[in-house]
Amino acid sequence: MTIFCSHCHRPLQAEMSCLPRRGKQAPGASKPFRSTKSASKARRDQINVELQALRSLLPISAREKERLSYLHTMALVCLRLRGAQLFPPGTRGTAVPHASLALPHQDSASPCAAPADSAPPAGPALGAELLSLLPGFLLVLSANGKLVYISENVAQVLGLSVVELLAQGDTVFDILDGRAHEDARKKLLLAHEEPGREVTFVSEMRTSKAFRLQHGGNRAVAVRGHFTALRWPASPSTAAFLALCTPVARLPADDDAGSQDDLFQSTHILDMTFTDVTESVTYHLGYRREELIGRSWYSLLHPEDADLAAAQHRAVGESLGAGAAAGTAVLRVLRRDRTWAWLCVSARRDGGGHAITCTSHCLR
Repeated sequence: MTIFCSHCHRPLQAEMSCLPRRGKQAPGASKPFRSTKSASKARRDQINVELQALRSLLPISAREKERLSYLHTMALVCLRLRGAQLFPPGTRGTAVPHASLALPHQDSASPCAAPADSAPPAGPALGAELLSLLPGFLLVLSANGKLVYISENVAQVLGLSVVELLAQGDTVFDILDGRAHEDARKKLLLAHEEPGREVTFVSEMRTSKAFRLQHGGNRAVAVRGHFTALRWPASPSTAAFLALCTPVARLPADDDAGSQDDLFQSTHILDMTFTDVTESVTYHLGYRREELIGRSWYSLLHPEDADLAAAQHRAVGESLGAGAAAGTAVLRVLRRDRTWAWLCVSARRDGGGHAITCTSHCLR
């Protein structure tokens, strides 16, 4: 009886095959698959141990540490590292943005110095007390817009803690409303090109769900600050944007007429000269109606906001037909008492396209 190989179909002797035996496998043959599940688990365990070690070093309460996810832990660690890079420990002459405000040096001859026999609060307790007296929260950014420091009283303004705010992202643009990104970039670039020059912009910032339910939306905040060189020689790695963020009235939505008590309307010819204005302008800006008629809108604007107002003016001028709108702009306008008022201004073409009507909501 002839036996044929099942592989090559050639006649073979009994108990023989043309295929190599398993025990005598060719050297170049592939090795059987080996599972790496245990190695992956070991790496994950090691990463978890390191993250727990980092979390234990953060200067926050044990209760807050227990609530931190690994993402929040890494966000806080990165924030601290950026702060340590800009504000090295032991550096004098700079305010170190750590868990509390650094107490400025006081001269014993200063009228603000505390009596020797008194015991004022010090350290974190004093830092928290000073923060509570501010009209807003402190914000420090790196040259590229990365968050370096946010004061703890941010929760009083936005309803979010520092940890919850960092969960939104690690740049200032992650916590700003998308419509204000371009304006914020321009203002930060202007401040970076001219260190020491103060710039201001207004934007809605992300808030907690409870805050949005209570107030009907996010919180509008005015960010005022400037770039400063923290060490010499000055470079982008040693420059920081120091800002105070103060809340303003909620920005009106596009379809929200708002309260009539918070706005006034004005009519202009195409070059933005006043032709009429409602009497309520006296309450908001202090001018009488007769003082503004014949005056240019641009004469009231803050110099930093002139470009933004001109862009809105061009958009209205290029629109076709009456009723065409050009969106809104947040601008600073000079009051009669020489202070600045924040206005959210919407403009549209009226009067057959030969006039411009502006509706201005007063924010603060």
